[in-house]
Amino acid sequence: MRPMLIHVTPKRSQAHVCICFIAYKVYKELERILKLSSINLSVDKMLNIVKTITTLKIKLPISGETLSKTMLITSKHESIAQLFDQNFFKNFRVAH
Repeated sequence: MRPMLIHVTPKRSQAHVCICFIAYKVYKELERILKLSSINLSVDKMLNIVKTITTLKIKLPISGETLSKTMLITSKHESIAQLFDQNFFKNFRVAH
């Protein structure tokens, strides 16, 4: 977090600090989850892989139901496939 001269009011400066703190907390939580799930990747490497994954969503015209399919194509995608399981994050409690 560095000083931002564009934040000329105390409220904006406080908001900037808050956003930086939240981003740091999310990053550290992702780090913890990767370690606990035995995914041997850094958060940065995992995020680079995730950027290449596509999810298709199709809305059926008659029923209005929406189907979705996440395309895990490469071996790198498969290495983090468990992160896309609907029940995966139920196993992790928020660290305090």
